[in-house]
Amino acid sequence: MQMLANTVNFFLGLGAAVFVPVIIIIAGLIVKMKVKDAVSSGITLGVAFSGMSMLINYMTGVITPAATAMLEFSGIDLPITDGGWTTMSTISWSWPYAFLMFPLLIVINIIMLAMNKTDTFNADLWNVWGKIFTAVAVYYITGNVIVAFVVAAVQVVFELKSADFHQHRISKLSGIPGVTCTHKMVFLAAPMYIVDCILRKIPGLNKSFNAEDLKEKLGIFAENHILGFLLGIIFGALARYDIAGILTLGVQCATALTLFPVISKYFMQALEPISNAVSEFMQSKFADREMYVGLDWPFLGGANEIWLAVIWTVPVTLIMSFILPGNKILPFAGIINIAIAVPAYLVCRGNILRMLIQCTIFTPVFLWVGTAFAPFMTELTNTTKAVELAPGQMISNSSIDGPIFTYAFSHAVKALQGDFLPLIILVLWIVSFVLYSRSLIQEKKEDLAKERL
Repeated sequence: MQMLANTVNFFLGLGAAVFVPVIIIIAGLIVKMKVKDAVSSGITLGVAFSGMSMLINYMTGVITPAATAMLEFSGIDLPITDGGWTTMSTISWSWPYAFLMFPLLIVINIIMLAMNKTDTFNADLWNVWGKIFTAVAVYYITGNVIVAFVVAAVQVVFELKSADFHQHRISKLSGIPGVTCTHKMVFLAAPMYIVDCILRKIPGLNKSFNAEDLKEKLGIFAENHILGFLLGIIFGALARYDIAGILTLGVQCATALTLFPVISKYFMQALEPISNAVSEFMQSKFADREMYVGLDWPFLGGANEIWLAVIWTVPVTLIMSFILPGNKILPFAGIINIAIAVPAYLVCRGNILRMLIQCTIFTPVFLWVGTAFAPFMTELTNTTKAVELAPGQMISNSSIDGPIFTYAFSHAVKALQGDFLPLIILVLWIVSFVLYSRSLIQEKKEDLAKERL
């Protein structure tokens, strides 16, 4: 058992930039790609992941000090430390049963593929920690390991089904065929869909308004480098930087927004060959069946709309943290909130105005859930010593992926103790997931019908 744990931890410890390409190379060889093509696709994917991680770290590094400066001026005391997703991942992996989640994920995926209950092969095995995070929450509340793994297994099933339903829209938005997203963050798209149905009835919000439309209306001011520079200037001014600091932040933001689309092209270069090979292989085995490759979100990172939403959410999150009743978490490491921008992008199909509204509406959810998860994440941290905390210090994350799903599914058992709020939220999430899934299925049918005409 210890050998299995060590093996799993070794491979996952390689990081997404190494681990996921290895999975892709193996998958490519299984579907009879040439060795040189499989290796080329895998390494190119590793380059894409590394490049995207470098840019996100760069952007976080330039935005976080400005956000911190704004917080210092507020003088508000929020006791929960924001450790971000990296710290949450470290803490989750310190759970004694964490290594068992990896084989569970693989087995469920194989069974569902064999039973034709999913068309998604999940290559994003590195993000298994997201399932562990949910299981840890359930275990903290129930004290039952079996219940924790059952809930995690349910999450795996929902991830695969969500990936199936999203694939067509993701393919249209990204331009990459045969690829979908299996990350838990897309779960937020379900409740966002309900809000979007309302927003689309408002005049002016029901028309196309993506990054290209913005360029047509604003010209050079909507170009990535100019827009990034202007946003950086605004942030620098809000943080009360001096002139040099403001200009520097402007150029740094312009750099990030200019390079994101460049890096995203490598995802397409890496994934298109493997996608084509998987499709050909499946057609040779099952003439009436497609298969999709499930990946982490970064292959969508070339969408300028996502980064506009991310930057917009920074000041929104800061302001909300000051005034939101019940919030006790100080946004810091999770201030660059991809987990809100990606689902907004998918639901709104790149409509920037609706995306910004969605991000504003759902930002409080992240702060509330981050506050709610602090007690057990702190207890696990102190028990395992995964991260050193000062006496009395609490830790959590202000950008927990799929916050409504994660909170509802992990806390639903509290209904047995008389707390029915998580159970009610769970029912509402499931209803919204069903409605959203039906809309995605209907969209695919309509598009395929148009293609046949």
